[in-house]
Amino acid sequence: MEYKDYYKVLGVGRQASQVEIKKAYRKLALQHHPDRNPNNKEAESKFKEINEAYQVLSDPEKRGHYDRLGSEYAQWQQQGAPAGGFNWSQWSTGRPGNVRVEYSGDMEDLFGQGGGFSEFFQQIFGGLGGFGEARSGAARQPAYEQPVTISLQEAYQGGTRLMQVDGKRLEVKIPAGVRPGSRIRMAGAGPAGRGGQGSDIYLVVDIAEDPRFTLSGEDLHTEVETDLYTAVLGGELRVPTLDGDVILKVPAGTQPGQSIRIKGKGLPKLGNTKVRGDLFAKIKVRIPKNLTPEQRDLFEKLAAQSKT
Repeated sequence: MEYKDYYKVLGVGRQASQVEIKKAYRKLALQHHPDRNPNNKEAESKFKEINEAYQVLSDPEKRGHYDRLGSEYAQWQQQGAPAGGFNWSQWSTGRPGNVRVEYSGDMEDLFGQGGGFSEFFQQIFGGLGGFGEARSGAARQPAYEQPVTISLQEAYQGGTRLMQVDGKRLEVKIPAGVRPGSRIRMAGAGPAGRGGQGSDIYLVVDIAEDPRFTLSGEDLHTEVETDLYTAVLGGELRVPTLDGDVILKVPAGTQPGQSIRIKGKGLPKLGNTKVRGDLFAKIKVRIPKNLTPEQRDLFEKLAAQSKT
């Protein structure tokens, strides 16, 4: 049986914190998720492997057991892998794995019978024998995570998404003010377990890049261009926002690269849409390239005056 290096699968070190493990998992799960890679067997296989690694490293008890196994396995290899092979049986937990699969669809449709977990996992952690069973023995439903990418506009004003779960079409409300990493709960929407109760699904939000704005917390940043004369003398500029253009008053003497704050035009606060972030408009000054003789003469006079 092949030893699985779960740290290598997630691309983290053996001393990685739970925050680092979760961050690595979410990044890889989004990259290899079957929804993003339809009919791609390699991505599907990688997605299974990522999930398996996360099931172990995200659980302190499983991770501790796995680390002890890894230390013994490394020692066995350093001894030249003695004849008779490594004694895997002494590391079998002999009880259910208490696994949660991070997918909102039908597990057998995606992973096949048995959830697609490797021989290594099933040998060491008991496979799926007691899926959804807590350590106390009381039944509980597993929770599923489903990455979902939304637009910045949807994060600003909220919206709805249609999800296909177990052959059912469900409409999910996306609240205004969600951020990357926000979790939207779909209570009881997942596959039913023992007792017929549906499991919860959590949509983990990622926000797609927007060509006009960058997001920083609740604030937005954009870049607007103005001519030299408006920057020097002051004037007005039309600035795009997520709910339409606004007129920005540019003060005289505005410097290239200076940011002007437009209050309340950022993203709303999740759970309190009356509180909003701000929009910062960075001024890009357009320098004239082709001057008329009269314009050049005026600039030369200004230059001469500035030296006196």
